[in-house]
Amino acid sequence: MTTGEGTIRLRPPRNAPDRRAVGWWRAQWLLLTAAPVAVLGILGALIGPARSWLLMPAAVLAAVGLLCAVLFPFWWFRTHRWEVTDEAVYVSTGAFLREWRIAPMSRIQTVDTVRGPLEQLFGLATVTVTTASAKGAVQIEGLTHQVAAELAERLTRITQETPGDAT
Repeated sequence: MTTGEGTIRLRPPRNAPDRRAVGWWRAQWLLLTAAPVAVLGILGALIGPARSWLLMPAAVLAAVGLLCAVLFPFWWFRTHRWEVTDEAVYVSTGAFLREWRIAPMSRIQTVDTVRGPLEQLFGLATVTVTTASAKGAVQIEGLTHQVAAELAERLTRITQETPGDAT
């Protein structure tokens, strides 16, 4: 891949998310699982004739959700990587479907830092790098607030200094 300045070396990104991202991802799984389990449990408690038909799926869903909450966050932590160079933003994600995204600095349009309520609880933030790509924005998740702020500032500075790519 080439940019106006030269060639981008294709190699795996080096940086891992902050370790607290494991807890954040686990909390997301648990919250995602808790809502349907609670609905099925309440309905099972209120509707006597359908109790077994409602409580059994609730128990299965709770068990699967708990298992996913334990296993997937560790796996994601091992596979999520990111790096920023003067030429590009590299992000590698995915547990089953591995995805490697590269955003050349000359193609970056905006840089945003997002801290949702759950991320704030864990002291984390996500940096979103928007390009003209049809694939959408590149996200770097699981960063500390300080790293996210420094990264957004660095990306903004680099992109301002990088001439646009006319190709």
